[in-house]
Amino acid sequence: MFGRFGLIAAAALTLAGCDSNTAREIRVVGSSTVYPFTTAVAETFVNQGGGRKAPVVESIGTGAGLKRFCEGVGWEFPDIANASRRIKKSEYQLCQTNQVGEIIEVQIGVDGVALAEANNGPRLALSKQDVYLALAANPLGKPNTARTWRDVNPALPALPIQVMGPPATSGTRDALVELVLEPGCAKADPQAKALKAAKDTAPYDSRCKRIRDDGPYIDKGENDNLIVQGLAANPNALGVFGYSYLEENIDRLHGVPIEGVAPSYATIADGTYPGARPLFLYVKKRHLRAVPGLSDFVALYATMWNPKGKLTQRGLIAAPDALRTHSAQVVAQRTALDPAGLH
Repeated sequence: MFGRFGLIAAAALTLAGCDSNTAREIRVVGSSTVYPFTTAVAETFVNQGGGRKAPVVESIGTGAGLKRFCEGVGWEFPDIANASRRIKKSEYQLCQTNQVGEIIEVQIGVDGVALAEANNGPRLALSKQDVYLALAANPLGKPNTARTWRDVNPALPALPIQVMGPPATSGTRDALVELVLEPGCAKADPQAKALKAAKDTAPYDSRCKRIRDDGPYIDKGENDNLIVQGLAANPNALGVFGYSYLEENIDRLHGVPIEGVAPSYATIADGTYPGARPLFLYVKKRHLRAVPGLSDFVALYATMWNPKGKLTQRGLIAAPDALRTHSAQVVAQRTALDPAGLH
């Protein structure tokens, strides 16, 4: 109806009193980890009344979500992207190529990339190096031939390496690589530092960042509940997902310690757990002015991320006080992201 927004026309309709029956719903895409928190805000948003349409929230992964978010500005494009990692420089540039304009980056809290197993599982305890040697496609520059955990580390049991995790489009998988595999590679591979500093990063990426695709790593898609179900069916397997899914299923799952630290609210909040990471919303600033209710929705989010708030009851780990204050100011002032610090 509006093409690439006829954005001025859309804004004019809003100002002219476009009612709730003709205004479209808020649209959110992205991370499966952030999905339950955004849906909780969406439920509260609708329950506040006023004839508000229910926001549409899709769980398609951080990478896929940011790609769709950056495809353009207009009523046919998402207003918000959920992300379990920070937006990449290349993604931001795609947004600008497609004339999205200013983007607001809001850190909503903290999460952990949790490795978990069934409560009747083998009770593994792993190092970053163990995970790297088990899951990297080309550890130390050679195709991965490890089939059991004992192949990786003689102190581990001779159980098959079976790790169920998210696909390549997932921010959780990106975080697993950045927070666990790459540090494990740095420890295991004497050449890693020089390769990372080289102009051509392809050899480093191949050795340190690429996850194997020959069977031991099992891509379960963007539905983390499938991983939870898979662990129940196979107690010798491990799963990779956001901490909130572990907390929701603590009656049948437990976290696998990494470097001696198990994932928990406390260890993720204080940063001692190696898999701790920030969670984000990305909002199109131009849409805030044109999409009815969007500004109120984002403002509502900022009231729900406090300790003991509704989102922490859903499994979100509250960010430190200073960071929450900063995020609330970003929302209130509609401060645009400065891309200078992106990688």
